Amino acid sequence: MPKVHIEFTEGEDKITLEGPTEDVNVAQEQIEAMVKDLIHRMDYVEISIDHKFHRHLIGKSGANINRIKDQYKVSVRIPPDSEKSNLIRIEGDPQGVQQAKRELLELASRMENERTKDLIIEQRFHRTIIGQKGERIREIRDKFPEVIINFPDPAQKSDIVQLRGPKNEVEKCTKYMQKMVADLVENSYSISVPIFKQFHKNIIGKGGANIKKIREESNTKIDLPAENSNSETIIITGKRANCEAARSRILSIQKDLANIAEVEVSIPAKLHNSLIGTKGRLIRSIMEECGGVHIHFPVEGSGSDTVVIRGPSSDVEKAKKQLLHLAEEKQTKSFTVDIRAKPEYHKFLIGKGGGKIRKVRDTTGARIIFPTAEDKDQDLITIIGKEDAVKEAQKELEALIQNLDNVVEDYMLVDPKHHRHFVIRRGQVLREIAEEYGGVMVSFPRSGTQSDKVTLKGAKECVEAARKRIQEIIEDLEAQVTIECAIPQKFHRSVMGPKGSRIQQITRDYNVQIKFPDKEENPVHSAEPAVQENGDDAGEGREADPGSPRRCDIIIISGRKEKCEAAKEALEALVPVTIEVEVPFDLHRYIIGQKGSGIRKMMDEFEVNIHVPAPELQSDVIAITGLAANLDRAKAGLLERVRELQAEQEDRALRSFKLSVTVDPKYHPKIIGRKGAVITQIRLEHDVNIQFPDKDDGNQPQDQITITGYEKNTEAARDAILKIVGELEQMVSEDVPLDHRVHARIIGARGKAIRKIMDEFKVDIRFPQSGAPDPNCVTVTGLPENVEEAIDHILNLEEEYLADVVDSEVLQVYMKPPAHEESKAPSKGFVVRDAPWTANSSEKAPDMSSSEEFPSFGAQVAPKTLPWGPKR
Repeated sequence: MPKVHIEFTEGEDKITLEGPTEDVNVAQEQIEAMVKDLIHRMDYVEISIDHKFHRHLIGKSGANINRIKDQYKVSVRIPPDSEKSNLIRIEGDPQGVQQAKRELLELASRMENERTKDLIIEQRFHRTIIGQKGERIREIRDKFPEVIINFPDPAQKSDIVQLRGPKNEVEKCTKYMQKMVADLVENSYSISVPIFKQFHKNIIGKGGANIKKIREESNTKIDLPAENSNSETIIITGKRANCEAARSRILSIQKDLANIAEVEVSIPAKLHNSLIGTKGRLIRSIMEECGGVHIHFPVEGSGSDTVVIRGPSSDVEKAKKQLLHLAEEKQTKSFTVDIRAKPEYHKFLIGKGGGKIRKVRDTTGARIIFPTAEDKDQDLITIIGKEDAVKEAQKELEALIQNLDNVVEDYMLVDPKHHRHFVIRRGQVLREIAEEYGGVMVSFPRSGTQSDKVTLKGAKECVEAARKRIQEIIEDLEAQVTIECAIPQKFHRSVMGPKGSRIQQITRDYNVQIKFPDKEENPVHSAEPAVQENGDDAGEGREADPGSPRRCDIIIISGRKEKCEAAKEALEALVPVTIEVEVPFDLHRYIIGQKGSGIRKMMDEFEVNIHVPAPELQSDVIAITGLAANLDRAKAGLLERVRELQAEQEDRALRSFKLSVTVDPKYHPKIIGRKGAVITQIRLEHDVNIQFPDKDDGNQPQDQITITGYEKNTEAARDAILKIVGELEQMVSEDVPLDHRVHARIIGARGKAIRKIMDEFKVDIRFPQSGAPDPNCVTVTGLPENVEEAIDHILNLEEEYLADVVDSEVLQVYMKPPAHEESKAPSKGFVVRDAPWTANSSEKAPDMSSSEEFPSFGAQVAPKTLPWGPKR
């Protein structure tokens, strides 16, 4: 082995060899041979990939590109962002270079085919779409695994959900989520109903019975505030029409409750027990008959005669009348009789809507009480009233009961094909005929006998009534037809509505049966025609007409013909239809509105789905999907919004008219005015924007003022500015000597007085600054006549104020105390050091009594003149 030290210099293409000469030469030859071999085996390639994808190729912290380098043993040079270059260079083993090239190009192709789409979904639906613990969004992601779905942070209050992935998959996912949102919107209409807090318990009902019934009948979600809450608002959520129905029902309950009345009736206490009856039987019958009013008797033994009746006003009056009538009967020793009748007869004796028993009561004047569920003896019927009335009522009821006891057996002929209708659902129909008609027994022949004889057994009247009802049912069955309604299977779910609510409503409204087909499992049909064999009819082997409806599209409707036809029309009206509306692309973002508010408002108002194409498509077509009945309104509303936006655009264009006016920069401050007052007035008066040149911009003409607004307004504002300029050009400036001692008086506190003078005479008055050569020179600028008047005014003020100044100065001199009084003042004394007269010199101290050395000592002294006016 050669004893050579080899050193590689980092960052340079240089290798240093140290050692004996011969050994170094051998090592050099070996290294050169290795390099040649490597160069021979090395390859490179340059590929072009849009630089906008480079950061994705690199990956977070270089993860992607480092993996490719390590995996294929290559070096990859990606240009920095500053170069804006698309070229990527790959160097290394030829095979590794080709593999790295292939992978990078595949990644780029995938990214080019990738699409990012912002889907507008109201934030209130985000949690529902994500689902509890994220189960619903996982289902969507499993269905579209190549699409990345990002929901905004809840704190952002954003409606934008971002989808990213292959274009086709993103579009599919978009449609799927839009359909999901449409279902949510359809079922999330919400209205608030204010209901007095005291009525909430009545709306809930005993054990929640009332609210449960309203929820089921209207197919809505109804939320009441907590009992300890101060809120009176009830929230109803569901389909709009259903919410309105529930709202009406709740408001009607409140209206009824709001008419609650409470009256007091005076009835002797000795009659209370007889009025209540055994176990409350008598009073209970009054309360039930009068709409469920509450009748409260005082505690037994209290001696009170007051009975309280509470309930809806009309029912309270009815109960009061009956209670007083009954009390009157009791006071006149009313007569009571009990008769017995089988419980199954009671309904027949009462009659439909209470018609039969009411007739007996009205003709006899007696009161007839049937047992309630709480009564132990279910056979007992009590008759109360005057003796004659009771006996007459007893006679009529016993005659009816005797007729019911007179059992007869009869038969009628019923086509066997109708038998099944009466015995389905474990004979439910027969049990309802039995309950309605006094327990009559109806026997159909056994299945398979093909007999049409049906036997009826029971009271004669009941048998006849039952026979008549069965005949009505048969006539209705014979009038039944079955028709087909072809609706594409993709719309079936929408037609059914939430939990089948729409179909249930149509079934109830038209008294029909509706059956939907099974879902088609293999929707892709074979394109190959069926093979016709010898002997087959040519028509049988042919392919079905492509225009004919598929079996999975056919909905079966059964019922009376006219009802079936009406139900079919109702079903077809529920099929969502899509129309396209031409709307200029540049208006789409305004139609969507901030965070989708505009388009949401229209979708809620017209109960449709509005699809705006993605911005990158730059399409002018907006699609509206919904029920045919709503589309015309939605289209009209959308076009009206377009007209509004176009009018706004036209208005913006008209308001954008620009006009330039050339004004010497020296006049700009005057046009702007103090604190911008003048220019603000022009802007407001003419509704324009006025822009002055930027003083710091050397490229901008300093004499150009730009006015923006309606053309007429800009011209009017220009004229207003030029008028000011014209006035400024006519202005003159005059200097006037004004004694500096009166300047402060003329200026006034904080300049208030001088501003008043300038405003009055429409001039500008400038006083000399501190250190000015002439402290008395005041400059007045304005129109000639105004300047002249202003000068006269301030000169008059000078004359007036100057007299005051002189008088004040003279007075100050005379107000000084005499010299002898000053000497009387106590002195603290002082010492003068190093004075000239104390020094070693011939000078002597000054003579204070000498008028030459102290010429003004004790004499009047003229005031000292300051160069900038009187000292304040």
